[in-house]
Amino acid sequence: MKPPSSMQRSEFDSSDEEPIEDEQTPIQISWLPLSRVNCSQFLGLCALPGCKFKDVRRNIQKDTEELKSHGIQDIFVFCTRGELSKYRVPNLLDLYHQYGIITHHHPIPHGGTPDVASCCEIMEELAICLKNNRKTLIHCYGGLGRSCLVAACLLLYLSDTVSPQQAIDSLRGLRGSGAIQTIKQYNYLHEFREKLAAHLSSRDSRSRSVSR
Repeated sequence: MKPPSSMQRSEFDSSDEEPIEDEQTPIQISWLPLSRVNCSQFLGLCALPGCKFKDVRRNIQKDTEELKSHGIQDIFVFCTRGELSKYRVPNLLDLYHQYGIITHHHPIPHGGTPDVASCCEIMEELAICLKNNRKTLIHCYGGLGRSCLVAACLLLYLSDTVSPQQAIDSLRGLRGSGAIQTIKQYNYLHEFREKLAAHLSSRDSRSRSVSR
């Protein structure tokens, strides 16, 4: 007769042969200093908390408690709802809310880029968080593609003196060579200021015509 394994399963939410140790390692947060863009704050980046996929078996409760212990007040999530289900954290946004963390959900397709209007919205929300000295974290699935793209856009958004390549280098220095993963993301950064300026001027002219 096989020994009952249900207790172990419910306790660790994984099958017997999977390593339990993975859950014990605190979630790794990389802190991007924003001093070069005249901001005294740091922006946190990490991989998806509570993720259960392939050989990754994280504990959503412990990860959220860890984020809370760092004093994080705002979290920007770039995973789609489909991804949150796939990686077995479908209620992640609700959990953040229960922990009193303000959640900004801006889904961006895996490996993709946000449209310029969405990116502008993200930049404005991030800038407000930082201006109000709120401890802010951003994450996607791996914390390399979309998160690093948004963080690099933020550097370009907050300062005219940082070049796209310098922004990319900053993120690769922080998160490793896998940061800014796709050609699409790389090109997006190089075109970001131009597209943002065009978007803002069309938005301004629309608001002027509405106010007339």
